Amino acid sequence: MPVSFEESTDSTSNVGNEIDLILKGQKQTVSKYQQIMTSRSEVGARRLSTDQLTELGEQIKDVAADLKRSSQLLNTSLKQNPLASDSFAKVQMDRQFASDVINETLNELHSSRTFQTMLDVIEREKKKKINMQNAIIREEEGRRKIKALRNQLQNLQMEKEAEQQNKDEMIAHLKDQVQEMKAKTSTEGKYMKKNAELQVQQTQKKCTEEESKLKEEVQLLKSKIDQEIRIHLEIERFLRQNQADLEEKLELWMEKYDKDIEGKQNELISLKASKTSNLQRLREDSEKYLTYERVIIEDRLERENECKRRTQEEREFRSIIKLQSWWRGVMVRREIGIYKNLKKKVESKGKAKGKGKEKDKKKK
Repeated sequence: MPVSFEESTDSTSNVGNEIDLILKGQKQTVSKYQQIMTSRSEVGARRLSTDQLTELGEQIKDVAADLKRSSQLLNTSLKQNPLASDSFAKVQMDRQFASDVINETLNELHSSRTFQTMLDVIEREKKKKINMQNAIIREEEGRRKIKALRNQLQNLQMEKEAEQQNKDEMIAHLKDQVQEMKAKTSTEGKYMKKNAELQVQQTQKKCTEEESKLKEEVQLLKSKIDQEIRIHLEIERFLRQNQADLEEKLELWMEKYDKDIEGKQNELISLKASKTSNLQRLREDSEKYLTYERVIIEDRLERENECKRRTQEEREFRSIIKLQSWWRGVMVRREIGIYKNLKKKVESKGKAKGKGKEKDKKKK
């Protein structure tokens, strides 16, 4: 960009206003051209006459001329304007594309009286425009994301700087602590060295004392070992003598064992014989027990049946008595059968008794 335009503040707005005016005129021409195309499509179903076709072709030529003029004006303005050097190539390409489309449409109208090429181009351009808009939207979203990420990066940088400052302070503090620890460890090392030397001397002294004690213990253990050897020999002599005595006793016990086994076998034979006789008696007694038990059960059942029969007879007798007394009461209350004139007899007897009592009173 030239220096004169860089220093001017209103240069961008002036150039933008001029380009806007030219583009508005070009858009009006394009809209007029589209209206002509739509009117052509409405009457496409009908067959056009030669006059109508020529009139429509003239209108298209006028619109194409207007587009060329607006394109030339835009080109001249862009050439004169040093700020629009980047967009000049794009506008030139658009102008060339519009001119080519118009020429192809005119050729198609003269040859086949259709304008399908124009419709196809419009559809392609619409799709391109939609794709471009989507790309712009994605680019804007990407810019917003980049801006947000930049803000996050700045925040992270600030946090890292603060963290780095804290780490530097911590490192300085730790260096001070390291110096203190070095001084402390040097003093502690001297102390530990002296302490270790003293401990070594003490351990050497203790070792010598322990060595003398262990030598005394070794002498004592040697004397104890000699004593144990003598005791072992005496015990071995005693055990051998005891073994000979035990072998003699074992022979005696084996003879006694054989005798006892023979006696126990005789006892076992006698016990088996007694067992057979006892089993025979047990079988006989069990048979008697079963017969007696059967008789006792039969007797018990007969007694229970007799008891039940008696209780049943007593119940029936009591029921009969209750039933008779109830029926007698019913006959008396309702004066049925032999109790029909009983009330009159009772009243006459009562009157007779009353008269007899009065006579007795008079006699008295």
